[in-house]
Parts: sequence; C-alpha cells; structure tokens
Amino acid sequence: MTNKTIVTRFAPSPTGFMHIGNLRTALYAYLLSKSQGGKFLLRIEDTDQVRLVEGATDVIIKTLEMTGMDYDEGPIVGGDHGPYIQSERLPIYKEYAQKLVESGHAYYCFCTSERLESLKDENGIGGYDNHCRDLSKEEIEENLAKGIPYVIRQKMPLSGATSYVDHVYGEVSIDNAELRDQIMIKADGYPTYNFCHVVDDYLMGVTHVVRGNEYLTSTPKYCLLYDAFGWERPEYVHLPLLMGKDAEGNISKLSKRHGAVSFQDLVDKGYLPEAIINYIALLGWSPKETNEEFFSLDDLKKVFSMEGLSKSPAVFDYEKLRWFNSEYIKKMSDEDYEEKAMPILAELCPDYVNTKKLGALLHTRIAAFSDIRDQIGFVIERLPMKDDLYTNKKNKTTPEICKVILEETLPVLEEIDNWCNDVLFEKLKAFAENTERKAGAVMWAIRVAVARQGITPGGATELMEVFGKCESIARIKLAIEEL
Repeated sequence: MTNKTIVTRFAPSPTGFMHIGNLRTALYAYLLSKSQGGKFLLRIEDTDQVRLVEGATDVIIKTLEMTGMDYDEGPIVGGDHGPYIQSERLPIYKEYAQKLVESGHAYYCFCTSERLESLKDENGIGGYDNHCRDLSKEEIEENLAKGIPYVIRQKMPLSGATSYVDHVYGEVSIDNAELRDQIMIKADGYPTYNFCHVVDDYLMGVTHVVRGNEYLTSTPKYCLLYDAFGWERPEYVHLPLLMGKDAEGNISKLSKRHGAVSFQDLVDKGYLPEAIINYIALLGWSPKETNEEFFSLDDLKKVFSMEGLSKSPAVFDYEKLRWFNSEYIKKMSDEDYEEKAMPILAELCPDYVNTKKLGALLHTRIAAFSDIRDQIGFVIERLPMKDDLYTNKKNKTTPEICKVILEETLPVLEEIDNWCNDVLFEKLKAFAENTERKAGAVMWAIRVAVARQGITPGGATELMEVFGKCESIARIKLAIEEL
C-alpha cells in the first residue's frame, strides 16, 4: 500500500438492474478504500446511449443506499470533481482527445462504415488497418473543411510490449502489435468507454481501479493512454470471474439461467441486503486472520485487505446464500421480522387466521421471506387428506386410533373458551393422562387433522391457536367424517 489516500470508484453503466457481479465490484472497491480510510466515488458511465435503460441510474443509487455503501462523491452528494455523469462531461473528453491529437498520440480517422465492413472476413472478423494513421496535415484539414464525419483514434505503438502489475494476477504483458488503434471519440461526438474512463479516473484522483478480470488484457491500452498524457498510472485490482452452478452441477459464468442474478431480484425474493452483502464479500475474498463467516459491513471495513483476494473463479451458490439469509432472519428482532413478514401474511391469509402467531412460528423456519407463501398453503386452504398421514410408528397411531382420539377430544376442545396454545396444551395433556394415552399420539392425531399435511411449522396446539377455535373445530369434524 502507498501512503497517499486511496481513492476508488464504482462506475457502472445504467443498463438495467444491478448484477451480482457489479455489486461485488462495488463492494470490493468500497472496502478497499474504507479499510484504509480512503474515499469511494460513484460515477455513472452513460456514454453508450443505445443501451441506456430509463430509471437504471436510480436503481444503482438505491442499491448502494440499501446496502449501506455510502459514497463520498457522486450524483446526489456532489463533490469537487463533478459532474459525475459522463454524458454531462462531453466537452472534457473532447478537450483531452484534442490534446492527444496535438501531441501525436491520436489522429482523425475519416473511414466510412462501409470501408470498415469491407475489412472483415466471411465470419465478420477483422480489424482496422491504420488507413488514416499517417494522413498529411493538408489532407486532414481538407477533410475537416468538407465536413467529412470522423472519429478520433488512439495511436498504438507498432512494436514492443506494454506491461503492468495487477494486485491479484501479478504482471500482465501484451505485444503492442496485437493492439488496434482504438476509437476514443465516436462520430457522434461521444467518447468510448476505453477513453473516457481513463480521463475521468485521472481527473477524479482515482488511485486504485477495481474491476472484473475480463479487462485484464484491455488494460495495457489504458496504460498507454496514461503514458501518452504523462500521467501516473493507477494501481489495478482485477477480480476473479463469478460463476454459477446449474441443476446438473455444471459450472459456467453466472447468468440468468442459474437463477436470480440481480440484487433487486434477490431482495424481491425475500433476501436481506445485509445477508447478500455478507455472502458476496466471500465470493473471491477471505479474511486472513479468522475463520468467521458472518460480517457486518462495518466488520468488513476492518478486516478487508487485497491479500485476501483470490485468482480462482468464485461460484455463486444459492443454497449457501439461503443458509446465510436464514441465519440473518433468525437474528432479526421480532419488530424487524414482523415488518417484513406481516404484510405477506395479511395479504395471503383468511381473516380468521392469527397471523401474528403464524409469523412467530415461521420466524426460525424460513430461509427467505418468499418461503412464507410456500409454507402456508395448508393455512390458506384445506388440503386433500391422505389417511396414511395418521400412521406414526413412534406414537403407535393408525387412522383407526386417530379417529377415536379425535372423537373423544372434540367435546373437550369445544368447551375451551380461552383458545390459546398454553390452555390447549394443558387440556390435551390432561386428557391424555386421564385416558391413559400417549400425549404424543393425541397431539399427532390433532395436528394431522388440523393441518392436513405431515410436516408443519408448529405443533398441534400452536396450529390450533393459529386457526382459531371455529376453523380448528371445523377441520377436526371434517377429519372425523373422512375417517
């Protein structure tokens, strides 16, 4: 680490929801700066006007807000290096591109799209042939005077190699002969990503660039731009690929076919932002001095270091995320849990259901809030009954035995006025003792009769409190008729 203040940035394109890979990049850039007392910037890279999605910038800002990643400079909060939206910085890019033209590191290219297409082979593969690289000053001035459309290209070295050192992958080198004279300013006056992000990073004082390893071999081009301007290069941190696993266990680059791949999708499915951030932090990084897996954002800021980053691809495991999320849900206060769970239950459940009690039963039994809908089908409607559910070896019950138990307990239950779990439990326990039956057998018969399924998020008396007296009695009577 250098002694100067570390400045990192997150610079997404507003082309849709926040992909998990982008969120991880933002998180690592954030943690790198904050772990060293540095600054974290947000910049919106919207120069690719074709791919813009309306409202996507708001999604990016909202996502950072929900995850707790506060930025020191950027849209909304401002700062000394604005504007922070690239489409508002066009005169800056034009100025700096012109500087490179004047210094001989860039040039005007007047080639038509038809000519460029003609350079491609039958597979659509081809590259620029440097046709305009050495036009005379007179030819350039004549073309400009005629108003011929042009782009500005970066002039790459034709020999030698360009190298840089990445914090994760070490030294990366590429032969300059492999580098094409890339476009910096397009014919419409908009800059390309390859050019404008370098200008922005320099002008905004970015010291460390954190991004995915798909940019590993492109970075020499950016290094050459820094060199052409005479600027100090930033330090580079390229992150390993984020992979996904399909139902057959095949692993490939994370995509929609693996499941939800955006932060908002996961939130909509009932995952907590803090659980998502905790899990994503461990996809390509591990703490050096602890085996702990649970970290708040403040914890991560204290323990994060680049030494913990891995070169190996990380696999996004939805089951692991579910486990993390379930642990976070269990740790939620009753108040915070109910704030998320009760609206779902209120929407789905009939009026007679004690949703507060049902919510409490589910608190430690769900891995995501979307699980609630799946777990309460037996509450919403009376499910088809299978008699073999009454058979239980441990409690020595059969459908015939359960029919007798239900018939004998029905009058006892009908006399109870204070319909709550504790009273119901004591009454049924006393009934079991008086009739010399196993309490487990009594509870089994009633739980199956009331729930009409084998696995439930609570015991017999808890479920009867959830259903209320009228529905519980009605379900028991129906069970007796069916038996």
